[in-house]
Amino acid sequence: MSAHQPIYVTQPDLPPLEEFLPYLQQIWDSRVLTNSGPFHQRFEAALCEHLGVKHVSLFTNATIALVTALQSLRITGEVITTPYSFVATAHSLLWNGIKPVFVDIDPVTLNLDPAQIEAAITPQTTAILPVHCYGTPCDVQAIQRIADDYNLKVIYDAAHAFGVQRQEDGEWHSVLNHGDLSVLSFHATKVFNTFEGGAIISPDAKTKQRIDHLKNFGFVNETTVVATGINGKMSEFNAALGLLQLQHIAKAVARRQAIETRYRSLLAGVPGLRFLERPSTATANHSYLPVLVGPEFAVSRDALYQRLRERGVMARRYFYPLISDFPMYRGLSSAHPAGLPVARQASAQVLCLPIYPALEDADVQRIAELIRSARPEASFLPAAAPVTTLLAA
Repeated sequence: MSAHQPIYVTQPDLPPLEEFLPYLQQIWDSRVLTNSGPFHQRFEAALCEHLGVKHVSLFTNATIALVTALQSLRITGEVITTPYSFVATAHSLLWNGIKPVFVDIDPVTLNLDPAQIEAAITPQTTAILPVHCYGTPCDVQAIQRIADDYNLKVIYDAAHAFGVQRQEDGEWHSVLNHGDLSVLSFHATKVFNTFEGGAIISPDAKTKQRIDHLKNFGFVNETTVVATGINGKMSEFNAALGLLQLQHIAKAVARRQAIETRYRSLLAGVPGLRFLERPSTATANHSYLPVLVGPEFAVSRDALYQRLRERGVMARRYFYPLISDFPMYRGLSSAHPAGLPVARQASAQVLCLPIYPALEDADVQRIAELIRSARPEASFLPAAAPVTTLLAA
Protein backbone atom coordinates (compact mmCIF):
# COMPACT_ATOMS: atom_id res chain seq x y z
CA MET A 1 0.00 0.00 0.00
CA SER A 2 1.43 3.36 -1.01
CA ALA A 3 2.08 6.10 1.53
CA HIS A 4 -0.71 8.24 0.03
CA GLN A 5 -3.36 5.61 -0.57
CA PRO A 6 -6.33 5.94 1.81
CA ILE A 7 -7.88 2.99 3.59
CA TYR A 8 -11.59 2.99 2.77
CA VAL A 9 -14.34 1.48 4.88
CA THR A 10 -14.59 -1.29 2.32
CA GLN A 11 -13.00 -2.47 -0.90
CA PRO A 12 -14.62 -4.75 -3.48
CA ASP A 13 -13.43 -8.32 -3.34
CA LEU A 14 -12.76 -9.55 -6.88
CA PRO A 15 -11.69 -12.92 -8.25
CA PRO A 16 -8.42 -13.29 -10.16
CA LEU A 17 -8.88 -11.71 -13.58
CA GLU A 18 -7.56 -14.79 -15.34
CA GLU A 19 -10.40 -16.82 -13.85
CA PHE A 20 -12.97 -14.43 -15.32
CA LEU A 21 -11.55 -14.36 -18.85
CA PRO A 22 -13.10 -17.70 -19.93
CA TYR A 23 -16.51 -16.39 -18.87
CA LEU A 24 -15.98 -13.26 -20.93
CA GLN A 25 -14.94 -15.37 -23.89
CA GLN A 26 -18.21 -17.29 -23.70
CA ILE A 27 -20.18 -14.03 -23.68
CA TRP A 28 -18.21 -12.71 -26.66
CA ASP A 29 -18.73 -15.95 -28.55
CA SER A 30 -22.46 -16.14 -27.86
CA ARG A 31 -23.16 -12.42 -28.35
CA VAL A 32 -25.87 -12.83 -25.70
CA LEU A 33 -25.51 -9.86 -23.38
CA THR A 34 -28.85 -9.66 -21.56
CA ASN A 35 -32.51 -10.81 -21.59
CA SER A 36 -32.11 -13.83 -19.30
CA GLY A 37 -29.21 -15.42 -21.13
CA PRO A 38 -27.37 -18.59 -20.10
CA PHE A 39 -25.24 -17.00 -17.36
CA HIS A 40 -28.32 -15.27 -15.94
CA GLN A 41 -30.13 -18.59 -15.66
CA ARG A 42 -27.11 -20.43 -14.26
CA PHE A 43 -26.50 -17.73 -11.66
CA GLU A 44 -30.12 -17.80 -10.48
CA ALA A 45 -29.96 -21.57 -10.04
CA ALA A 46 -26.59 -21.40 -8.28
CA LEU A 47 -27.86 -18.74 -5.87
CA CYS A 48 -30.89 -20.83 -4.97
CA GLU A 49 -28.62 -23.70 -4.05
CA HIS A 50 -26.01 -21.59 -2.25
CA LEU A 51 -28.49 -19.54 -0.22
CA GLY A 52 -31.01 -22.28 0.46
CA VAL A 53 -33.96 -20.48 -1.15
CA LYS A 54 -36.55 -21.58 -3.70
CA HIS A 55 -36.76 -18.77 -6.25
CA VAL A 56 -34.40 -15.94 -7.20
CA SER A 57 -35.00 -13.10 -9.66
CA LEU A 58 -31.86 -11.19 -10.62
CA PHE A 59 -31.87 -7.40 -10.95
CA THR A 60 -29.59 -4.67 -12.20
CA ASN A 61 -29.41 -3.28 -8.64
CA ALA A 62 -31.16 -3.62 -5.30
CA THR A 63 -32.99 -0.28 -5.48
CA ILE A 64 -34.82 -1.32 -8.64
CA ALA A 65 -35.44 -4.67 -6.94
CA LEU A 66 -37.04 -2.93 -3.92
CA VAL A 67 -39.22 -0.77 -6.17
CA THR A 68 -40.31 -3.87 -8.10
CA ALA A 69 -40.91 -5.96 -4.98
CA LEU A 70 -43.40 -3.37 -3.74
CA GLN A 71 -45.03 -3.28 -7.18
CA SER A 72 -45.30 -7.05 -7.35
CA LEU A 73 -47.27 -7.20 -4.10
CA ARG A 74 -49.37 -4.17 -5.13
CA ILE A 75 -48.47 -2.28 -1.96
CA THR A 76 -50.23 1.06 -1.44
CA GLY A 77 -51.07 3.44 1.41
CA GLU A 78 -48.63 3.42 4.34
CA VAL A 79 -45.66 1.16 5.00
CA ILE A 80 -43.88 0.96 8.35
CA THR A 81 -40.11 1.07 8.02
CA THR A 82 -36.88 2.07 9.74
CA PRO A 83 -35.20 5.48 9.73
CA TYR A 84 -31.86 3.73 10.37
CA SER A 85 -30.82 2.46 6.94
CA PHE A 86 -29.44 3.53 3.60
CA VAL A 87 -31.81 6.00 1.99
CA ALA A 88 -32.82 3.61 -0.84
CA THR A 89 -35.01 1.72 1.63
CA ALA A 90 -37.41 4.63 1.97
CA HIS A 91 -36.85 5.96 -1.55
CA SER A 92 -38.35 2.75 -2.93
CA LEU A 93 -41.57 3.64 -1.13
CA LEU A 94 -41.74 7.19 -2.49
CA TRP A 95 -41.08 5.92 -6.02
CA ASN A 96 -44.25 3.84 -5.64
CA GLY A 97 -46.31 6.68 -4.18
CA ILE A 98 -46.32 5.02 -0.75
CA LYS A 99 -46.10 6.94 2.52
CA PRO A 100 -43.23 5.79 4.77
CA VAL A 101 -44.03 5.58 8.47
CA PHE A 102 -40.84 5.56 10.54
CA VAL A 103 -40.67 3.78 13.88
CA ASP A 104 -37.85 3.38 16.35
CA ILE A 105 -35.31 0.58 16.51
CA ASP A 106 -34.13 -1.95 19.07
CA PRO A 107 -31.10 -0.66 21.05
CA VAL A 108 -29.28 -3.99 20.85
CA THR A 109 -29.74 -5.09 17.22
CA LEU A 110 -30.55 -1.65 15.69
CA ASN A 111 -33.31 -3.40 13.75
CA LEU A 112 -36.98 -2.38 13.81
CA ASP A 113 -38.51 -2.75 17.27
CA PRO A 114 -41.62 -4.97 16.90
CA ALA A 115 -43.42 -3.16 19.74
CA GLN A 116 -42.98 0.12 17.90
CA ILE A 117 -44.28 -1.46 14.69
CA GLU A 118 -47.56 -2.54 16.23
CA ALA A 119 -48.13 0.84 17.85
CA ALA A 120 -47.82 2.61 14.47
CA ILE A 121 -50.36 0.54 12.52
CA THR A 122 -53.34 2.48 11.11
CA PRO A 123 -56.17 1.54 8.73
CA GLN A 124 -53.91 2.78 5.89
CA THR A 125 -51.02 0.43 6.78
CA THR A 126 -50.52 -2.28 4.17
CA ALA A 127 -47.00 -3.59 4.77
CA ILE A 128 -43.83 -3.59 6.86
CA LEU A 129 -40.40 -2.95 5.32
CA PRO A 130 -37.73 -3.98 7.86
CA VAL A 131 -33.96 -4.08 7.31
CA HIS A 132 -31.60 -6.80 8.55
CA CYS A 133 -29.19 -4.09 9.67
CA TYR A 134 -25.49 -5.01 9.32
CA GLY A 135 -26.66 -8.54 8.52
CA THR A 136 -28.15 -9.16 11.98
CA PRO A 137 -31.55 -10.80 11.47
CA CYS A 138 -34.64 -8.92 12.56
CA ASP A 139 -37.03 -10.49 15.05
CA VAL A 140 -38.71 -12.24 12.13
CA GLN A 141 -41.12 -14.26 14.26
CA ALA A 142 -42.47 -11.24 16.12
CA ILE A 143 -42.77 -9.25 12.89
CA GLN A 144 -44.61 -12.10 11.18
CA ARG A 145 -47.05 -12.41 14.10
CA ILE A 146 -47.86 -8.71 13.78
CA ALA A 147 -48.25 -9.03 10.00
CA ASP A 148 -50.58 -12.00 10.38
CA ASP A 149 -52.69 -10.26 13.04
CA TYR A 150 -53.19 -7.16 10.89
CA ASN A 151 -53.12 -8.78 7.43
CA LEU A 152 -49.97 -6.96 6.35
CA LYS A 153 -47.30 -7.89 3.82
CA VAL A 154 -43.64 -8.07 4.88
CA ILE A 155 -40.81 -7.19 2.51
CA TYR A 156 -37.32 -7.48 3.96
CA ASP A 157 -34.55 -5.20 2.81
CA ALA A 158 -31.86 -7.87 3.10
CA ALA A 159 -29.13 -5.86 1.36
CA HIS A 160 -26.72 -6.67 4.23
CA ALA A 161 -27.79 -10.28 4.76
CA PHE A 162 -26.21 -12.33 1.99
CA GLY A 163 -25.73 -15.89 3.25
CA VAL A 164 -27.05 -15.18 6.75
CA GLN A 165 -28.87 -18.05 8.44
CA ARG A 166 -31.00 -18.39 11.59
CA GLN A 167 -31.29 -21.37 13.89
CA GLU A 168 -34.88 -22.59 13.88
CA ASP A 169 -36.00 -25.76 15.68
CA GLY A 170 -32.41 -26.92 15.94
CA GLU A 171 -31.64 -26.44 12.23
CA TRP A 172 -30.10 -23.62 10.22
CA HIS A 173 -32.23 -21.87 7.59
CA SER A 174 -31.73 -18.81 5.39
CA VAL A 175 -33.10 -15.61 6.86
CA LEU A 176 -34.11 -14.75 3.28
CA ASN A 177 -37.01 -17.18 3.45
CA HIS A 178 -38.91 -14.97 5.90
CA GLY A 179 -41.56 -12.47 4.92
CA ASP A 180 -43.37 -12.31 1.61
CA LEU A 181 -40.21 -11.20 -0.24
CA SER A 182 -36.57 -10.46 0.55
CA VAL A 183 -34.32 -8.16 -1.46
CA LEU A 184 -30.55 -8.63 -1.76
CA SER A 185 -27.86 -6.21 -2.92
CA PHE A 186 -24.78 -7.19 -4.93
CA HIS A 187 -23.38 -3.65 -5.02
CA ALA A 188 -19.61 -3.18 -5.08
CA THR A 189 -19.62 -2.28 -1.37
CA LYS A 190 -21.38 -5.47 -0.29
CA VAL A 191 -19.88 -8.67 1.08
CA PHE A 192 -20.86 -10.39 -2.21
CA ASN A 193 -20.74 -8.24 -5.33
CA THR A 194 -21.39 -8.49 -9.06
CA PHE A 195 -20.07 -4.93 -9.62
CA GLU A 196 -23.72 -3.81 -9.51
CA GLY A 197 -26.71 -6.05 -8.96
CA GLY A 198 -29.52 -7.23 -6.76
CA ALA A 199 -32.12 -9.93 -6.41
CA ILE A 200 -35.58 -10.69 -5.07
CA ILE A 201 -36.17 -13.93 -3.18
CA SER A 202 -39.67 -15.32 -3.79
CA PRO A 203 -41.51 -18.11 -1.94
CA ASP A 204 -43.29 -19.57 -4.97
CA ALA A 205 -43.09 -19.82 -8.76
CA LYS A 206 -46.17 -17.66 -9.38
CA THR A 207 -44.69 -14.70 -7.48
CA LYS A 208 -41.36 -15.11 -9.26
CA GLN A 209 -43.13 -15.11 -12.62
CA ARG A 210 -44.86 -11.80 -11.86
CA ILE A 211 -41.56 -10.29 -10.69
CA ASP A 212 -39.80 -11.52 -13.84
CA HIS A 213 -42.49 -9.89 -15.97
CA LEU A 214 -42.18 -6.62 -14.08
CA LYS A 215 -38.39 -6.46 -14.45
CA ASN A 216 -38.73 -6.85 -18.25
CA PHE A 217 -41.19 -4.06 -19.08
CA GLY A 218 -44.15 -6.33 -18.30
CA PHE A 219 -43.55 -8.56 -21.33
CA VAL A 220 -44.87 -12.12 -21.26
CA ASN A 221 -43.94 -12.84 -24.87
CA GLU A 222 -43.07 -10.93 -28.01
CA THR A 223 -46.51 -9.30 -28.33
CA THR A 224 -48.03 -9.41 -24.85
CA VAL A 225 -47.46 -6.89 -22.05
CA VAL A 226 -49.33 -7.53 -18.80
CA ALA A 227 -47.95 -4.87 -16.45
CA THR A 228 -46.25 -1.47 -16.39
CA GLY A 229 -42.86 -3.01 -15.82
CA ILE A 230 -39.37 -1.55 -15.83
CA ASN A 231 -36.03 -2.55 -17.30
CA GLY A 232 -34.46 -4.13 -14.24
CA LYS A 233 -32.68 -7.12 -15.75
CA MET A 234 -29.19 -8.15 -14.74
CA SER A 235 -26.73 -8.37 -17.66
CA GLU A 236 -24.81 -11.49 -18.62
CA PHE A 237 -21.59 -9.79 -17.60
CA ASN A 238 -22.78 -9.25 -14.02
CA ALA A 239 -24.34 -12.70 -13.81
CA ALA A 240 -21.15 -14.37 -15.01
CA LEU A 241 -19.12 -12.47 -12.43
CA GLY A 242 -21.57 -13.49 -9.73
CA LEU A 243 -21.32 -17.13 -10.73
CA LEU A 244 -17.55 -16.95 -10.33
CA GLN A 245 -17.77 -14.97 -7.09
CA LEU A 246 -19.69 -17.83 -5.45
CA GLN A 247 -16.51 -19.90 -5.64
CA HIS A 248 -14.65 -17.35 -3.46
CA ILE A 249 -17.29 -16.10 -1.01
CA ALA A 250 -16.53 -18.59 1.79
CA LYS A 251 -12.87 -17.54 1.88
CA ALA A 252 -13.83 -13.85 1.81
CA VAL A 253 -16.25 -14.21 4.74
CA ALA A 254 -13.66 -16.18 6.73
CA ARG A 255 -11.11 -13.39 6.24
CA ARG A 256 -13.67 -10.78 7.28
CA GLN A 257 -14.38 -12.79 10.41
CA ALA A 258 -10.66 -12.88 11.26
CA ILE A 259 -10.40 -9.11 10.83
CA GLU A 260 -13.42 -8.48 13.04
CA THR A 261 -12.02 -10.78 15.72
CA ARG A 262 -8.74 -8.85 15.63
CA TYR A 263 -10.46 -5.48 15.98
CA ARG A 264 -12.55 -6.71 18.88
CA SER A 265 -9.47 -8.04 20.65
CA LEU A 266 -7.40 -4.89 20.10
CA LEU A 267 -10.19 -2.55 21.24
CA ALA A 268 -11.54 -4.66 24.10
CA GLY A 269 -11.95 -2.72 27.32
CA VAL A 270 -11.67 0.74 25.77
CA PRO A 271 -14.06 2.94 27.80
CA GLY A 272 -16.95 4.26 25.72
CA LEU A 273 -16.56 1.87 22.77
CA ARG A 274 -19.24 -0.77 22.20
CA PHE A 275 -19.35 -3.36 19.46
CA LEU A 276 -22.75 -4.74 18.52
CA GLU A 277 -23.48 -8.19 19.88
CA ARG A 278 -23.55 -11.12 17.44
CA PRO A 279 -26.57 -13.34 18.26
CA SER A 280 -25.69 -16.98 18.85
CA THR A 281 -28.81 -18.04 16.96
CA ALA A 282 -27.64 -16.54 13.65
CA THR A 283 -24.60 -16.75 11.41
CA ALA A 284 -22.72 -13.59 10.49
CA ASN A 285 -21.33 -12.51 7.13
CA HIS A 286 -19.20 -9.73 8.69
CA SER A 287 -20.24 -7.29 5.99
CA TYR A 288 -19.90 -4.28 8.30
CA LEU A 289 -18.07 -3.56 11.55
CA PRO A 290 -19.98 -0.88 13.47
CA VAL A 291 -18.76 0.44 16.80
CA LEU A 292 -20.76 2.82 18.99
CA VAL A 293 -18.75 5.72 20.41
CA GLY A 294 -20.37 6.66 23.69
CA PRO A 295 -19.86 9.68 25.98
CA GLU A 296 -17.28 7.78 28.06
CA PHE A 297 -14.88 7.63 25.11
CA ALA A 298 -12.00 10.12 25.08
CA VAL A 299 -13.44 12.16 22.18
CA SER A 300 -16.77 12.46 20.41
CA ARG A 301 -17.74 10.19 17.53
CA ASP A 302 -17.32 13.02 15.04
CA ALA A 303 -13.92 13.98 16.46
CA LEU A 304 -12.77 10.38 16.13
CA TYR A 305 -14.17 10.24 12.60
CA GLN A 306 -12.21 13.37 11.69
CA ARG A 307 -9.04 12.10 13.38
CA LEU A 308 -9.13 8.92 11.32
CA ARG A 309 -9.86 10.75 8.06
CA GLU A 310 -6.96 13.14 8.63
CA ARG A 311 -4.76 10.09 8.73
CA GLY A 312 -6.21 8.47 5.63
CA VAL A 313 -8.60 6.03 7.33
CA MET A 314 -12.02 6.54 5.73
CA ALA A 315 -14.33 5.12 8.36
CA ARG A 316 -17.99 5.87 7.71
CA ARG A 317 -20.90 6.96 9.87
CA TYR A 318 -23.37 4.31 8.71
CA PHE A 319 -26.11 5.49 9.19
CA TYR A 320 -25.91 9.25 9.66
CA PRO A 321 -28.01 11.27 9.18
CA LEU A 322 -31.18 9.25 9.71
CA ILE A 323 -33.34 8.84 6.61
CA SER A 324 -36.04 10.76 8.47
CA ASP A 325 -33.76 13.81 8.59
CA PHE A 326 -33.56 14.23 4.80
CA PRO A 327 -35.71 16.96 3.23
CA MET A 328 -38.18 14.66 1.48
CA TYR A 329 -38.99 12.87 4.76
CA ARG A 330 -38.56 15.26 7.68
CA GLY A 331 -42.03 16.77 7.18
CA LEU A 332 -43.66 13.45 8.03
CA SER A 333 -45.12 13.23 11.53
CA SER A 334 -43.32 9.91 12.04
CA ALA A 335 -39.98 11.62 11.30
CA HIS A 336 -40.13 13.81 14.40
CA PRO A 337 -36.97 13.30 16.48
CA ALA A 338 -38.95 12.78 19.69
CA GLY A 339 -40.40 9.56 18.32
CA LEU A 340 -37.05 8.05 17.32
CA PRO A 341 -34.74 8.37 20.35
CA VAL A 342 -32.91 5.06 19.95
CA ALA A 343 -32.30 5.53 16.22
CA ARG A 344 -31.14 9.09 16.84
CA GLN A 345 -28.65 8.02 19.50
CA ALA A 346 -27.28 5.20 17.31
CA SER A 347 -26.91 7.60 14.38
CA ALA A 348 -24.99 10.03 16.60
CA GLN A 349 -22.63 7.35 17.92
CA VAL A 350 -22.03 4.81 15.15
CA LEU A 351 -18.77 4.50 13.24
CA CYS A 352 -18.14 1.65 10.80
CA LEU A 353 -14.49 0.62 10.70
CA PRO A 354 -12.67 -0.57 7.57
CA ILE A 355 -13.23 -4.26 6.90
CA TYR A 356 -12.57 -6.18 3.68
CA PRO A 357 -10.57 -9.30 2.76
CA ALA A 358 -7.53 -7.44 1.43
CA LEU A 359 -7.12 -5.36 4.60
CA GLU A 360 -3.83 -6.33 6.20
CA ASP A 361 -3.39 -7.22 9.86
CA ALA A 362 -0.85 -4.41 10.24
CA ASP A 363 -3.43 -1.89 9.07
CA VAL A 364 -5.98 -3.22 11.54
CA GLN A 365 -3.39 -2.89 14.29
CA ARG A 366 -2.62 0.72 13.38
CA ILE A 367 -6.26 1.71 13.01
CA ALA A 368 -6.90 0.29 16.47
CA GLU A 369 -3.92 2.23 17.82
CA LEU A 370 -5.27 5.45 16.33
CA ILE A 371 -8.56 4.84 18.10
CA ARG A 372 -7.03 3.84 21.43
CA SER A 373 -4.69 6.85 21.45
CA ALA A 374 -7.41 9.43 20.68
CA ARG A 375 -7.26 12.37 23.11
CA PRO A 376 -9.24 15.63 23.20
CA GLU A 377 -6.13 17.77 22.85
CA ALA A 378 -4.96 15.78 19.82
CA SER A 379 -8.25 15.39 18.00
CA PHE A 380 -7.80 18.26 15.58
CA LEU A 381 -4.02 18.36 15.27
CA PRO A 382 -2.28 17.36 12.03
CA ALA A 383 -1.19 13.74 11.87
CA ALA A 384 2.11 13.11 13.59
CA ALA A 385 4.93 11.83 11.41
CA PRO A 386 5.08 8.26 12.82
CA VAL A 387 1.39 7.69 12.04
CA THR A 388 2.05 8.00 8.30
CA THR A 389 3.32 4.43 8.45
CA LEU A 390 -0.34 3.46 8.69
CA LEU A 391 -0.61 3.83 4.94
CA ALA A 392 2.76 2.38 4.03
CA ALA A 393 2.10 -1.28 4.82
